[in-house]
Amino acid sequence: MALSQLTSCYPLITTPHLAESRDFFVRHFGFEVGFEASWFVWLSRRTSESGTVALAFMSPDHPSRPPGPEAFNNHGLLLTLQVDDARAEEQRLRDGGVDILYPVRHEPWGQVRLQVRAPSGLVLDIVEQAEPAEGYWDRYMTAAA
Repeated sequence: MALSQLTSCYPLITTPHLAESRDFFVRHFGFEVGFEASWFVWLSRRTSESGTVALAFMSPDHPSRPPGPEAFNNHGLLLTLQVDDARAEEQRLRDGGVDILYPVRHEPWGQVRLQVRAPSGLVLDIVEQAEPAEGYWDRYMTAAA
């Protein structure tokens, strides 16, 4: 049997904070509202001429909620946003009034990262790819015995 054509993929975060979540991603990350109802918000942002990223938020008390997802409890999920300049992002977010959970830091494995929390409770891991510390990956590159 042939694999179905995948037409989209996005996280769906169940939260009672729909308007706050929408406003946060529109204001601070340039997302646009693609669909909005009283119980659901779908956002997207163009990343290149042919690329788009998307995410959605759904009210926990709507009857169309898929089986299983309880309201997001702020644990076990990071949404990574890869950027060209993490330090500039941190300053831009600070200037915009966003609280920084994890200040910008050059991690030894080769990322410059910072973290903020969205109104839904979701932690955004904002990363820039960078050179790793000399020899950092050596211990992980050996073949298992």
